[in-house]
Amino acid sequence: MSITTRAAITRAPHVGWELVDLQLDEPKAHEVRVKLMAAGLCHSDDHITTGDAPIRLPVVGGHEGAGIVESVGPDVQRVKPGDKIVCSYIPACGACRPCSTGHSNMCVKGLNAGTGMFEDGTWRFHEGDTDIGGFCTLGTFSQYAVVSEWATVPLREDFQDIPWEVLCLVGCGVPTGWGSAVHAAGVRAGDTVVIFGAGGVGSNAVQGARFAGAKNVVVVDPVEFKR
Repeated sequence: MSITTRAAITRAPHVGWELVDLQLDEPKAHEVRVKLMAAGLCHSDDHITTGDAPIRLPVVGGHEGAGIVESVGPDVQRVKPGDKIVCSYIPACGACRPCSTGHSNMCVKGLNAGTGMFEDGTWRFHEGDTDIGGFCTLGTFSQYAVVSEWATVPLREDFQDIPWEVLCLVGCGVPTGWGSAVHAAGVRAGDTVVIFGAGGVGSNAVQGARFAGAKNVVVVDPVEFKR
């Protein structure tokens, strides 16, 4: 059955976020309903409210989130009710051509990130007769959200005690920065690495460069406290 959830949405550029009550559908096949315990505010969410990210509006914000699986739809195998999970802003089904060739960042399940529409052409958030998408088909600025099972990462037993406010960042900012150094830049032992910007993504690029064995890591940022 559907439930009521409190969520932060934006209706248009330059109007900010608005707290509203929405109806949230039950999960369908290969979908999961999650009780969100923490959400990160990524700069990409800010781009929505400034109009720099032209996506379908209104939208439930948030694509960094962590929580507990409340219920699952048919055919779900990756998680079960009660599991602690991190939401991944890019799903990874493991079976499509991009996933099977080592390019899970291009998984076909992530095609509707800018609309929040599900693969069957329908929506899970509703305000009266208005269908509302979740950013990156997640919408973590909500008490509850329905997401693809391919966008959930269940926690291992030895990770269960990590605080929610730390876990939620692993959905986007941490792997984006870390991966930019370790994978995209291909940092090798002995390299000198220059990182421009030491915010959420940049600080994790520093960690990635260090992990990859960089001899010197130079950070450039005009904001003093970030340095």
